Amino acid sequence: MTDDLATETATLTHTAALARLGHALSDETRARVLLSLREAPAYPSDLAASLGVSRQVMSNQLACLRGCGLVEAVPDGRRTSYRLASEHLAPALGDLLRLVLVVDPACCSGDDCTCA
Repeated sequence: MTDDLATETATLTHTAALARLGHALSDETRARVLLSLREAPAYPSDLAASLGVSRQVMSNQLACLRGCGLVEAVPDGRRTSYRLASEHLAPALGDLLRLVLVVDPACCSGDDCTCA
């Protein structure tokens, strides 16, 4: 593999990973799940209760996060807990939380986003 091809492949891989993370963070419930799992692994029922959503909503959000490769299921007897899929994800989320953006209040206000 040439250096250019290797660089292009790495860039595409990184782009796909960032797109998955962006998709996960684009939903408030998924973002809250990731932040909760940043603190410690948890059971879906406990996550649902702490975030104030139904178990079905939590199941759907965890399935999405699993599909994005961001969380993993950990069998625990008859139950399954969830944790972040990478040890690097918790510090990355922490870095994102420390990021300060200057936001135009007229832009990106929900469904009326004018940035596109």
